This record gives sequence, structure tokens and C-alpha cells, in this order.
Amino acid sequence: MSNIRCLYCVLRKKQNKRFSKTKPSVSELRRDIVSGDWVVIATGRGKRPDAFKSKPASFFHSRNTCPFEDPQSSGHEQPMLKYFKPQSNDWFLQVVPNKFPAFMSKGVCQVFGKVGPYTTTNGYGFHELFILEDHKRYALSLYSKDELAELVRAYHERFSALSEEDCIQYITIFHNHGREAGSSIGHPHSQLIAMPVVPPDVSGSLNGSKRHFHETGQCVHCLMIEFERKEKIRIIFENDAFVVFAPFVSRAAFEMRIFPKKHQSSFKFLSEKEDRLHLAEALRTALIKLYKGLNDPPFNFFIHTAPVAGGEYDHYHWHIEVVPKTSVWAGFELGTGIEISAIEPEKAAKFLRKIKI
Repeated sequence: MSNIRCLYCVLRKKQNKRFSKTKPSVSELRRDIVSGDWVVIATGRGKRPDAFKSKPASFFHSRNTCPFEDPQSSGHEQPMLKYFKPQSNDWFLQVVPNKFPAFMSKGVCQVFGKVGPYTTTNGYGFHELFILEDHKRYALSLYSKDELAELVRAYHERFSALSEEDCIQYITIFHNHGREAGSSIGHPHSQLIAMPVVPPDVSGSLNGSKRHFHETGQCVHCLMIEFERKEKIRIIFENDAFVVFAPFVSRAAFEMRIFPKKHQSSFKFLSEKEDRLHLAEALRTALIKLYKGLNDPPFNFFIHTAPVAGGEYDHYHWHIEVVPKTSVWAGFELGTGIEISAIEPEKAAKFLRKIKI
């Protein structure tokens, strides 16, 4: 048997050597281990990292007309959460209901209806804004680690409070930077939406991780973290509690994911002050590297976490996804659902690692 294995190794090496001499393909398809989705890594386009530098993110509102400089004066309700600067009566962060909500907490939750063959339900939920005191800093990367730790604390406090609401099944927290990424106001702010349904993208991720767990008994995200830390080529940053890497199956150029090293299914388990500081450091590092390396591009980041209602989700592992707007969906992407990244994540990670903060 050992001779057979040895012969196989020799043949395999010869095969690999033969393939290594062939002309490289103009692209490579990579399949996401969780969702099963395919992504095209368009290696043939040969873009250098510098080619992705863009004009700085733009916004509709100037600071002179910004409605977030003094939220209450511009018609926002009194904050349900307010943090103050150290030794000061001036606020640093406040959480207020969105004046133009996608979901509202008035009415009865989850009344389903039918319109012919279609199903409807009312948009019961919560839509909140996390508004930071500006001081001319329009990008989160310009805030300190301690300041971002306070933002993370506010995320966690509101997430925990709304997860107790009977009608809520899922809570998403996200941040849009730049008009191209969906932000109309330059003043730094994040958003939270608590909704009565689990979004399809999250359901797909949950089902994929559950399937892998049933087949192997292992968290698929823990497997990815272990593999990436061993390989190192896609690692961008890590500290004692979190790791930042470019996904092997990156949907967009310079996409990053931030994972807690400790297995946690839900964002609600991030409770220790030290963990919040570690997360703030990881998030700030990722955003600074984008800010400096790509000339402050528009981007979105969002927290992917287990649902807050019903079920066991030990197979899942919460994380943050940072997705720069380096391209737009065209006919191919819209027609197939397959995204194209114009740079290999390995090259993107190498470029970002070198950016000094």
C-alpha cells in the first residue's frame, strides 16, 4: 500500500508540474464553501492594486446643511441612547429613530396576507441611526480605537435590547460610506434595522454552515479561520481576539472579513470591554488601510449574525463583511448572479498588509 501511495505522489507531482507550465487562464472560478455561490476572479484583466484608487467618496449634503450636526434641531426624536465625551457635557454619540424608516414599530407584527399567488406581511420593525459627533471627521477611519469601541458598545447595546422584542427575528447593523455606497449624508453614521423575517442571504449562509456542521461536526467558519491563519497569504491583520482577511472567494476587489477567533454564533455574545476594544482595533485597521491604500473609496460594512429568535445556531459564526464599491453590477452579474472580482484576493491582501497605519 505504501508503494502505491508513493507512486501516486510521483504521478501527482508530474501532473502538477505539467499544469504549471500551461498558459494561465484569463480567469478562475471559485466556489464559496458556505453558500455554494460561484465567483469569477478575473486574473486575465491584470489590474494592479493602484488601479483601484478612486476619487474620494462623495456625498449629497455639505456640512453646512447636514441634518446630523444637531439631530434634534433638524427634527429627530430624543435619543434612546446617548454617550458623552469624557469630562464633558457634549455628546459623542447618539442613537435616534430614523426619520424615514424602512420598518416601523407601530401596528401589529407579522399579519400575513395574500395578493393572488403572492404573500405579504406588514413592515413591522425598528430602524435606528447611530450618529457620531463629527468634528470634521467624515470617515470612521479618522476616529480613534477608543472612539470606535464606544460605537461598537452602542451597536451591542441596541442589538441586545431589540433582540428581546417578540416580533423581531433578525437584526442587521450596517454602515454606508460615500454616495456610491448608498450614503446621502457625509456625517458619519451607522444604521440598525430589526425586522420580522430572516433575509434570504442570511438564510443561505445559515443553511450552508448547518449542512457543513452536520456532515463534519465542525463550524465551517472556524475551519476557514484556521486555514487562513495557517496559509497567511490572505491575512491582513489580527490581534488576540479578531482576524481580518481577504476571503478566498471575494465577491469584490479588496473585500475583507473580520471574524472573532473565539467561536460565537451571535453578535450578542460580544460583551466584554476588552473584546470591544479588539474589535474596534480590527475594524479601524481595515478601514484605515482602505482609506490610505485606495484613496478613501466608497464602501459598505455590515454584521452577519445568527437570528435573534428561535432555533439553535451553534453551527454559525458571526462576522463583519467590509465591501468596497470598486465596480458596478452589469449585465453578466445581473443575469447570472455571479460576481466578478478584477484582482486576486491574495494580491489585494498583500497590498493592504503593506499599508502602514
